Amino acid sequence: MSSIESEPDLQLSSLQAKLLNPVLTADVCRRLGIFAIPADFKLTVVIPVYNEVNTVIAVIARVRQTMLPLEIIVVDDGSQDGTREKLATLVPGDDLRIILHTENRGKGAALRTGFELATGTAIVVQDADLEYDPDDFRFLIQPIIEGQADVVYGTRYGHHDRPVPPLWHVIVNRWITRLCNIRTGLYLSDVETCYKVVRREFLQELAPSLKENRFGIEIELTVKLARNRARFYERPIRYDRRGFDEGKKIGWRDGVRALYCMLRY
Repeated sequence: MSSIESEPDLQLSSLQAKLLNPVLTADVCRRLGIFAIPADFKLTVVIPVYNEVNTVIAVIARVRQTMLPLEIIVVDDGSQDGTREKLATLVPGDDLRIILHTENRGKGAALRTGFELATGTAIVVQDADLEYDPDDFRFLIQPIIEGQADVVYGTRYGHHDRPVPPLWHVIVNRWITRLCNIRTGLYLSDVETCYKVVRREFLQELAPSLKENRFGIEIELTVKLARNRARFYERPIRYDRRGFDEGKKIGWRDGVRALYCMLRY
């Protein structure tokens, strides 16, 4: 569905906000994510893909089902499992662009490609598996639309309505997050989250300086946004963790690289 086709849904969203605000109060509506989306707002969703033949089509469909005004940029990073053939069945249009890397260069490299091509008001990353729920986009863009933030991180640990993760996963993530907080002076609860929503002008200003080709880009981006004095905000998100037998690619070496990135940047 293109951003043009979703215009009636934006009008309905604005009408709902106007009708419910006097009944529920503005504070309750805000907490429920009931707010009007400006007519000129567009969310660019960058989807880095590498060997996700079983989920990539479903993820794109889930993103479109949010009914937000979207620009979807899929960057296939040299997949060899049939993902490219699946993507070839899609018809690029007003809301979808498909970019193919000739070889696997890493998530960071795929994100840089998507960031440079983005034209939306804000940019968010969506992994090509089904760990993250795009329905959370609406809550994540709210602080940006309301002028309270330049960057919104979706935290997997800001609430308890979620599947229980393995202890080692939580310990490693919190260790990396706390070290990053010391480095940046921020107090984030989940620096390794996929869901980072950033105003396009902030991200594209940084994009030419981004160097990390793998998952180290999470730390590099956070450090450089903090250095540029971006206003940060956090909101809880849903997260359905998958295991390494299901295709999860981040490993212990990426944790070591994260520490290196804190020192380097």
